[in-house]
Amino acid sequence: MDEVSTNTIKTPDTEVNLRDKVLAAIKTVYDPEIPVDIYELGLIYEINIFPVNNVFILMTLTSPSCPSAEVIPSEVEQKIKEIEGINEVKVEITFDPPYSQDMMSEAAKLELGFM
Repeated sequence: MDEVSTNTIKTPDTEVNLRDKVLAAIKTVYDPEIPVDIYELGLIYEINIFPVNNVFILMTLTSPSCPSAEVIPSEVEQKIKEIEGINEVKVEITFDPPYSQDMMSEAAKLELGFM
């Protein structure tokens, strides 16, 4: 029986699995000034996985003048590229809609003392 690589055949299961891996990678990235990962902070607006395992991330930062404006998106891209089977990764920054504390998960609000 031939072994089939899940990297070349897209099924709903492999896409979900890959999305879980991308999400797990994103959750390892922290804003250096805030002890909560960027996903729980609400900085990730979109995660799109396209055929041939190309990944597009639309995200924001806590402010346009964020001192980590170059570091955080680069770290997101690098962490996702480390996932086996990922081809291209594009991380785009937007400030529309602008970030607000309402975008944080309940876990992040609790961690930061907002609840």
